[in-house]
Amino acid sequence: MAQASDADHLVDRRLLRRKLTFWRVALVVVLAGVAATVGAVYARKDANGGKHIARLSIEGVITGDKDTLKLVRDIGASTSAEALIISIESPGGTTTGSERLFNELRLVAEKKPVVAVVGTMAASGGYIAAMGADRIFAEGNSLVGSIGVLFQFPNFGKLLDNVGVSMESVKSSPLKAAPNGFEPTSPEARAALAALVADSFDWFKALVKDRRQLDATALAKVTDGRVFTGRQSLELKLVDALGGEREAIAWLETQKKIDHNLPVRDWKKDRSLERLGILGTSAAFLEAMGWADLAAPLRRLAQMSDAHLLDGLVSVWQVTPVD
Repeated sequence: MAQASDADHLVDRRLLRRKLTFWRVALVVVLAGVAATVGAVYARKDANGGKHIARLSIEGVITGDKDTLKLVRDIGASTSAEALIISIESPGGTTTGSERLFNELRLVAEKKPVVAVVGTMAASGGYIAAMGADRIFAEGNSLVGSIGVLFQFPNFGKLLDNVGVSMESVKSSPLKAAPNGFEPTSPEARAALAALVADSFDWFKALVKDRRQLDATALAKVTDGRVFTGRQSLELKLVDALGGEREAIAWLETQKKIDHNLPVRDWKKDRSLERLGILGTSAAFLEAMGWADLAAPLRRLAQMSDAHLLDGLVSVWQVTPVD
């Protein structure tokens, strides 16, 4: 009887320990969420409190996500933001997403000065975003350009042949769901895709010609898909001046009468709980408490990449890595 009682006691203790662990984890997540939310609210209040120059960072792949577009609109509507500096570090993204961002930036430019500062790169869709500004600054060794449109898709036909698998389909017309990646692309499908790329490329070139005031000869020099350094871009009229944020602020003062003593404040979009670092914070807490087994899955989730799979036409510069 004593042994049975001891066994029951051990089971009860284990169940109690599991319950306590669950509620401790839950409490950490809730507290981290509250802290992150309060911090985001105060950050936004600070951005809107007092006259300042807004800074919006465009980094990584551009998708034209609704949160970024909303942030641009908020800056345009703010009575505290006297001007907008777009800090660009981007190889581009989807053509449509870049177009959306450009259009929103031009709406802001109707209300207040907008200047773009290129860091390491403003290529393809990143350059589309830069053209949304009234003036573009770039460092001498920044990469600018890559004016063009790309449509890529994998073809697994040979792989499927090697493993003895074939895909069959019934389509309403030959070009439906083409290309599909499971069979060779027909000449008709390839021609249809080429027409899409050509149409978007014509739009891109027209945008560059209009925004940068280039004639046909000058436009042809910059629209073969290559990237240029900042120094080359200045000569080709893709950027207006060499420099960074300091030079951009000086231009805002001399040309747009914006006080250079105004603070420059970052505007950041509200992020999800995961992106606010709750998972990472919770994992660190659990590790500190010695619960590494519980922390491990949270740590893996916190380290997951934010990369997007891009569908459709893209305007992005990419380098193929060499081993």
